[in-house]
Amino acid sequence: MNAKEYLGQAYRIDLRIHSKQEQIKSLNDLAMRATNVISDMPGSATRNVHKMEDVVVKIVDLQEEIKCDISKLVDLKSDIMAVIKEVDSPEQQTLLELRYLCFKSWEEIAVAMGYTVRNIYFLHRQALKNVTFH
Repeated sequence: MNAKEYLGQAYRIDLRIHSKQEQIKSLNDLAMRATNVISDMPGSATRNVHKMEDVVVKIVDLQEEIKCDISKLVDLKSDIMAVIKEVDSPEQQTLLELRYLCFKSWEEIAVAMGYTVRNIYFLHRQALKNVTFH
């Protein structure tokens, strides 16, 4: 694993958390739409009478997964912060923090730091060379 892959792990965990949150929203919407149809026709023998319970169980399971992912993300960000602090240049530290802890785009970083995007790319390459991790 190189420095860029190591630092990029937090972003991938963050994406998974957001994906699971979207899944929970979708399941909540499904649960809200679930209605009982009243009819004088007998119900189907194969009908899933526990559909709402299944949805609730899935929501709870996803919430637990999110809690675990958040814990991993917090620990990983703490490790990444420590690695970034080992870089000598405060300018490079700032760039790495904005990119790998705040998940800013190159354009946002360039604006924040007052550089062109091309200069940010160059600074990023230099910063990655100065990253050491275990």
